[in-house]
Amino acid sequence: MSAAPATAPFTGVSALFDDLRREAPEIDVRQPSSETVAFAYDAGTTPRSGDPALDGPTVAFPATVGDVQQLVRLAARHGVSVVPRGAGTGLSGGATAQPDQLVISTDRLDRIVEVSPADEVAVVEPGVLNAALNERLAPLGLFYAPDPASWRISTIGGNIATNAGGLRCAKYGVTRESVLALDVVLADGSLVSVGHRSIKGVTGLDLVSLFVGSEGVLGIVVGATVRIRPLPVARRTLTAFFDSTDAGAAAIGAITASRVRPSVIEFLDEITLDGIDAAQGSGLSARGAALLLIELDGFGIDEQTAELTTALVAAGARVEVENDADAEVLWELRRSGRRFDAGSWFAGGDVAVPKSRIAELFAGFPAIAARFGVSVSAVAHAGDGNLHPVISLPIPAGADPAVVPPAVHDASDAVVRAALAVGGTVSGEHGIGTVKRALAAEELTVRVREAQLAVKNALDPAGLFNPGKAL
Repeated sequence: MSAAPATAPFTGVSALFDDLRREAPEIDVRQPSSETVAFAYDAGTTPRSGDPALDGPTVAFPATVGDVQQLVRLAARHGVSVVPRGAGTGLSGGATAQPDQLVISTDRLDRIVEVSPADEVAVVEPGVLNAALNERLAPLGLFYAPDPASWRISTIGGNIATNAGGLRCAKYGVTRESVLALDVVLADGSLVSVGHRSIKGVTGLDLVSLFVGSEGVLGIVVGATVRIRPLPVARRTLTAFFDSTDAGAAAIGAITASRVRPSVIEFLDEITLDGIDAAQGSGLSARGAALLLIELDGFGIDEQTAELTTALVAAGARVEVENDADAEVLWELRRSGRRFDAGSWFAGGDVAVPKSRIAELFAGFPAIAARFGVSVSAVAHAGDGNLHPVISLPIPAGADPAVVPPAVHDASDAVVRAALAVGGTVSGEHGIGTVKRALAAEELTVRVREAQLAVKNALDPAGLFNPGKAL
């Protein structure tokens, strides 16, 4: 018997493309080519160097909900799996795609359908940028609380898919806490609405929470009703510098023990401060070896400042209230100041632990670094126990930068297992995607994994949506 033609895996995609041209010519669809290579990866899986994929996947850009439904039905007809995609800013491989798959990009579904100050809700399509929603809300004295570091370029739909967090989670919670209702296209092309416009609602099972964070394996979100909030009457930034990483991490407990609840509590260890200074020419490390960067908001901000300062000074901090200009610089350094050295291999990610165990996790980094011969550092959303570790190793002369030594990934896995050992989880906000599926299996029991797969099978029996991801 002769070998199958090399184009056999793409027969379904070719037939799908033909049907789309015939039945839905108004939908912009691009065939697999070098021009669609960027859609094969997300921000966390884009090749650092070397040859990328020769061809990317088929990519469709629906402009309406009806377009999404038609794309799903036609993909199902031809057995072509579907990868939902927002802005591609994810870090766990959740939006990666193969040439024989169909990527459905939601970036043209970008309408802010409604803003209702009286109900404290906004209704948006999934392609709306996080920043764009807040730009619309600010003149009304309102804001949308979830603020992942990529808030300027990430979409609300992508934030929902990964249950994105961000800096203000300490006070306002992750994306799930701000989503009231969703419109979702299911694997048969049907459109369903789940949740409620009202703040309260307990009719039926909580399917909104099921879809939030599901990473596109259950359906495609095409609309969301989200909570909006009044802008605080005041915001203030405090810095608390410490003489060591251990001292700074230990002081997080002093904030929890106080009566003050900051909107943001970010912890940057010594290696992180040194790295930011090297990349940005800032002088953070001259002020201390570790930093708690804190935002207070709301009424009584002077009283909040006084009580928190007292608690932090007692824990060994040097506390300053930053002026608005300096605060803006500090927050930008926190969000985007960290740069990965081109001369080093690295691995990133996120884990989450109970707040009381943050210091313990940081204290274990030197042992992991020594065991694998790497550098281990992290920044943390200290208000909710979410850490973003970075493992790095200098690239020797003549080595291939694209071939990362096992020690880097082994050290990264060791950090995850250290988090699990203290009651933590393998991901607090980045998601599982393709990168952490094996580690998720270490956290979840067999019965729980079976239950999750049963839900997937009930909603998507043919495995149409995002196969090989999350579960």
